[in-house]
Formats: sequence, structure tokens, C-alpha cells
Amino acid sequence: MADSGKTGADVVPLRSSRACPICGKPSVRAVYPFCSKRCADVDLNRWLSGTYAIPSREDEEDDGSDTPE
Repeated sequence: MADSGKTGADVVPLRSSRACPICGKPSVRAVYPFCSKRCADVDLNRWLSGTYAIPSREDEEDDGSDTPE
């Protein structure tokens, strides 16, 4: 194959660059969407410790009986 003269700087990323969700610095391709391994680990710790949670509605309480009265 012939070398077209393109360098790695000419490569267009598929994803647009965005800010790190933890600290706000520009993201890095190796640990996307984070800026560093440290910020990725901080996010993982937040998931594992239960800081991130999906709220649920408890409108209908289940008393265990499925029979109508």
C-alpha cells in the first residue's frame, strides 16, 4: 500500500471531545469520557458506594396479597 502522507494528527475522532464529568477538564481518548484514570476510579467508587442511585416511586405498596377483597 502506498503511504498517503497522513499523520496521526490528521485522524478525526468519532466522538467529540467533552469535559470530564468529575473535574471538568478535557477528556482523554484512553479513559474516555474521563480525563485521567484517577477520575475514572472516583466515578467507579461513587457507583460502588451507592452515591449514584436511580430514584424509585413507591406509590403502590405491595402488602403481599394478590387476591381481591
